[in-house]
Amino acid sequence: MVESEIALLRAYGHEVATYTRSNDEVEGMPSLSLARQVLWSDVTIRDLVTLIERFRPDVIHVHNTFPLISPSLYWVAARHGVPVVQTLHNFRLLCAQAMFLRNDAVCEDCLGRLPWLGVARRCYRSSRAQSAVLVAMLGVHRALGTYRQKVTRYIALNDFCRDKFIAGGLPAERVMVKPNFVDVPPLVRRPVTSRFLFVGRLSPEKGVKTLVAAAAQVPDAVFEVVGDGPEAAELAGVANVERRGLLSLDAVMQTMTGAACLVMPSLWYENFPRTLVEAFALGLPVIASRLGALAELVRDGETGLLFTPGDPADLAAKVRGAMANPDALRRMGESARREYEAKYTPGVSYRQLMDIYQDAIDEVRGRGH
Repeated sequence: MVESEIALLRAYGHEVATYTRSNDEVEGMPSLSLARQVLWSDVTIRDLVTLIERFRPDVIHVHNTFPLISPSLYWVAARHGVPVVQTLHNFRLLCAQAMFLRNDAVCEDCLGRLPWLGVARRCYRSSRAQSAVLVAMLGVHRALGTYRQKVTRYIALNDFCRDKFIAGGLPAERVMVKPNFVDVPPLVRRPVTSRFLFVGRLSPEKGVKTLVAAAAQVPDAVFEVVGDGPEAAELAGVANVERRGLLSLDAVMQTMTGAACLVMPSLWYENFPRTLVEAFALGLPVIASRLGALAELVRDGETGLLFTPGDPADLAAKVRGAMANPDALRRMGESARREYEAKYTPGVSYRQLMDIYQDAIDEVRGRGH
């Protein structure tokens, strides 16, 4: 998404400079030094002061500061009078695990409070020490007012996520909504009504076990699985599951043109999967868990179908219903395409982004007066 937004801005004639730090830097770094950088990075401060003075940005758009960039970025920007816009791609500011997920189920135990439980439960990388560093970072910068005062505007990817971040303590007036977008080449769909597609990481939060169990209940459907991950072995031994492994974006698009539906059986609060937007852009309806933002993004019976999260029988029933109603599938696909054209194109996203940038710039300039 970062690369897509950079390309979008440059396509409209804007100058964009980037600042990144690689997790490769962590390799061999002493634990105390790493912990200090997570809390406050002198390297980031030095680099950004140089970059700001040379590039003189109108706005700094932040996508991720964890672990090495650190929240010190926000303070450097404020000191130089540069507005900061932060996209919220996950729930890291509220949850040590970042996904509100524990034992394959939604967990909001830390919502609205400092997530010290995440330390006791080893929520970050199954490590008490690493979880403690993360939670300490959140605690220090909440106490300093970093997240409430030094970020000019936040971007949540949908209304559901915005509500969660506000419940978690972010100022409502600073949290805007701008969904992800995709630029999809014109492709002709020739769907096979018995083929259902999953695209994503094969990991517990994505509902892989639910997908496999549902597939076993609908032997006359084919479930095509694109992706890889720790639960890849779950796909073995199910005759109607075709594992495709990792594919390029172009290959994924081509695969979507031959599917009846995209299936998203997630068990966590998805923020805004680009795969969903890609499906909508191609007129592909989505069968998704009735959970979190997915229940908001997929309109049941209009742009796809919703099922009970973690319930293979309900997912299987929705698959059978889709196979039995090709005309309804076609109508849902057409509605999905209209939804894309209205909300998720590059042009729409650009206008929304410019409005947010301008809002942030006006606020900081107003403070200056």
